[in-house]
Amino acid sequence: MRIDVLSLFPSMFTGVLGESILKKAQEKEAVVFNVVNFRDYADNKHQTVDDYPYGGGAGMVLKPQPIFDAVADLKTHSDNARVILLCPQGERYTQKKAEELAKEEHLIFICGHYEGYDERIREHVVTDEISIGDYVLTGGELGAMVVIDSVVRLLPDVLGNKTSALHDSHSTGLLEHPQYTRPADFRGIKVPDILLSGDHKKIDEWRERESLKRTFMRRPDMLKMLELNDKQRKWIEEFKKEGGLKKGESLL
Repeated sequence: MRIDVLSLFPSMFTGVLGESILKKAQEKEAVVFNVVNFRDYADNKHQTVDDYPYGGGAGMVLKPQPIFDAVADLKTHSDNARVILLCPQGERYTQKKAEELAKEEHLIFICGHYEGYDERIREHVVTDEISIGDYVLTGGELGAMVVIDSVVRLLPDVLGNKTSALHDSHSTGLLEHPQYTRPADFRGIKVPDILLSGDHKKIDEWRERESLKRTFMRRPDMLKMLELNDKQRKWIEEFKKEGGLKKGESLL
């Protein structure tokens, strides 16, 4: 995958792209990053990329020319690049969207600043508008970093364990089940016996139930988007009856 980023502050990406999984992904040649200052594409001697909005109003608006030309230049690397605008007006970002973007070969991110973008950028350059939440940031850089991280970790062979991403929260439509590691007894707080049993069929069922329980308790809105089977619906009825459970107490 090739990922290009258009930003007025490219140095913001230096640490993020050079550490952890994103660094390993580059070492494995799963992804190539290219961060560009789109001020370099401005066609005026002062390299201005913004101007006052027509009709008046607060703040400055990004001009179309630098971004049009920058995207056109980057698109020479492929004919089918997805051009993503980070914007609080965009669709709310989800794991499903990350999985969709991870199938692409070329992504171009546009990180804006100031009051907004000239509308012609949205209409004639962008293929996707993404918001990482219902709040406003100073610029699109942090949002782009979030999306890039969530996409790159899904690329083949990037994560050490191929099954890691399959069971992440939101990948299955549910929140992930509780996880434990050694020691089995930490200061009197014990790991559930079922996880020490070696019975993988019962362990899988425990994890499925705990995952459903955690989603029911913390994000019941997610259940509205799932088609539950009879077993899961029975469990939910049990969860409702067990509404007084203390934090961390298992239903099994």
